[in-house]
Amino acid sequence: MSRPNAPLVPTAWATIGPFFPNTFFREGDNDLTRMAPDAPPTAQGAPMWLTGRVLQEGGGPCVNAVLEAWQADAAGRFRHPRDPDWQQADPGFHGWGRAWTDAEGRFAFRTIIPGAYRDATGPRAPHINLAIIGSGIMGRLATTIFLPAFAEANAADPVLASLPEALRPLLVAQPDGLAEDGAPRFSLDLLLRGDAATETPFFED
Repeated sequence: MSRPNAPLVPTAWATIGPFFPNTFFREGDNDLTRMAPDAPPTAQGAPMWLTGRVLQEGGGPCVNAVLEAWQADAAGRFRHPRDPDWQQADPGFHGWGRAWTDAEGRFAFRTIIPGAYRDATGPRAPHINLAIIGSGIMGRLATTIFLPAFAEANAADPVLASLPEALRPLLVAQPDGLAEDGAPRFSLDLLLRGDAATETPFFED
């Protein structure tokens, strides 16, 4: 006979996946300037690096998280049919890459400085889109990273302008010297959860 008011036996605690093996990644997957991981760089435009850390609440590293980056080419075009000018997009720029975080939560992408463009929302400043998935993250998180050299375009960007002014700097990467290949490096940490003044703004993907 059932006992509807009887205490329930707790289920075992487990961290939510997914978990990704090393074989999920290939060397060069994080280099958007190559059409394939083992191909030479062919993208037009000025090379750059985007680096940073993915952090959990409290500042601890988010280990083994996957980041996907996608962006326009140096002329502001996407190699996708939804872009009216996609046939004029740089044929040597893939526009997409994947990286994962190490034991300190660090990630790195090699890419080119993206161009500005206009879409249905208005004039878009040069930016790089990022998506994050990983252990303990309930869904795919998406955000947009801007560059400090385009302050005027950033101020007019409708996505950045949709945020309270105090939060906009959280999406602007900062100069961080030069990489080993001589390309400028820009860095930005992504805080998955925190207080209203420090948590990275995420958008609907």
